[in-house]
Amino acid sequence: MDTLKQAVRAYASRHANRDGLALTPVPGLRMMCVEAPPGDLHSIYRPLVCFVLQGAKRMVVGNQERVFCAGQSVIVNADMPVLGRIVQTSRAEPYLAIAVELEVTILRELTAHMGGAHLQRPSDIRTLFAQDSEAAVLDCAARLMSLLDRPEATPLLRPGIMQELHYWLLSGPHGAALRAHADPDSHASRLAAAIAILRTEYRSRVPVERLADAAAMSLTAFHKHFKHMTSLTPGQYQKRLRLIEARRLMLDEGLSASSAAFEVGYESVSQFTREYGRLFRAPPKRDALRMQGKSTIVEDGQTAGTSALV
Repeated sequence: MDTLKQAVRAYASRHANRDGLALTPVPGLRMMCVEAPPGDLHSIYRPLVCFVLQGAKRMVVGNQERVFCAGQSVIVNADMPVLGRIVQTSRAEPYLAIAVELEVTILRELTAHMGGAHLQRPSDIRTLFAQDSEAAVLDCAARLMSLLDRPEATPLLRPGIMQELHYWLLSGPHGAALRAHADPDSHASRLAAAIAILRTEYRSRVPVERLADAAAMSLTAFHKHFKHMTSLTPGQYQKRLRLIEARRLMLDEGLSASSAAFEVGYESVSQFTREYGRLFRAPPKRDALRMQGKSTIVEDGQTAGTSALV
């Protein structure tokens, strides 16, 4: 663990942006080094495993809320809206974390070899898990980190490391839930097809009938299972995508509130201002000025132009 912490701090000192985020050339690998709490962090997570190396973070995913501490691995196994807050960090001991995106293709291939599991009922399926980080899993993270110094080795070695990482996660206490979500006939997998449309076309009006068809569900079943998994309706989910991306555009690219509103698909600036204020608890301009002063932490990958957090 100490070696990993030193590696994260060293890499972040050279490559992190002003918010402590360090993207890497290794696909799906990123890290965080944060010395001061930035406040509430709104994001849309892709499925990932996050290794908390130092400090602590509170996360609210759907109806679940937990604080994750050093030595724990956090698994989010669906495309989920997340509210996070770093609750333990300092200049001497900053919040340190590594995140690796999960790959459903690998999960499905390994499940086929390892044997299936009894699928959980929709009411039993959870999307947020924590477990103590096992040595084998941390070793995979360390080897992914080592590829940063050997970029020519990444195409050859990363696939094997990723397969091993997924194997250990499937063998762990939450393996049954991961297998259930990876099953192509599960509600989560079918909903993923609809969520992919929302991510790609979040600027446009998407008929709910099209989303239900993509999930191979009736309208009633689609609304029920979508709300159960994400805690939002499809319209609210798309709105969250738009607002998070609009905030990023204002903070990172300097767009005005009105320009950001139109860029993400709003037709009314007043409607954008109202909905932005409900989510971020301040009008767009005031919130952008406040966050620029505090420095907001935005992280994780390509979610319709938005970013997720570690």
